Amino acid sequence: MKQFITLLICVLATVSMHSQSVIGKWKTIDDETGEAKSIVEVYSKSGKIYAKVVEILDLEHKNSVCKKCSGEDKNKSILGLTIIKGLSKDGSEYNSGEILDPKNGKLYKCALSLESKDKLKIRGYIGFSLLGRTQYWHRVN
Repeated sequence: MKQFITLLICVLATVSMHSQSVIGKWKTIDDETGEAKSIVEVYSKSGKIYAKVVEILDLEHKNSVCKKCSGEDKNKSILGLTIIKGLSKDGSEYNSGEILDPKNGKLYKCALSLESKDKLKIRGYIGFSLLGRTQYWHRVN
């Protein structure tokens, strides 16, 4: 019986930790128009957080490329593009990385945190966090 209770506690703890993680698929919502734009997959690699576009919801932009991006992202398809790079956990927030806006090709400092298990707050900014924009993404099941 003790083994069963221990196993149950481990399973519940694992499920609880997973549901409170930023890892997973998220529907991006444009902060200016309120429209759903894409599905982004947030993942961990070498202890850092990254995110890439895995689906574009706007049919007009399904085959768009990042014309205004620089470096290795220039003229890359937005589908599959890594838009969040190298965030580190800092308490309940992830920061010290960058986010790419494919619309204008610019990189911004980035911070993200869970507002709830199904709502992710993303803040892109220049310099310090007061000069920036915030988006809220919603978890996709």
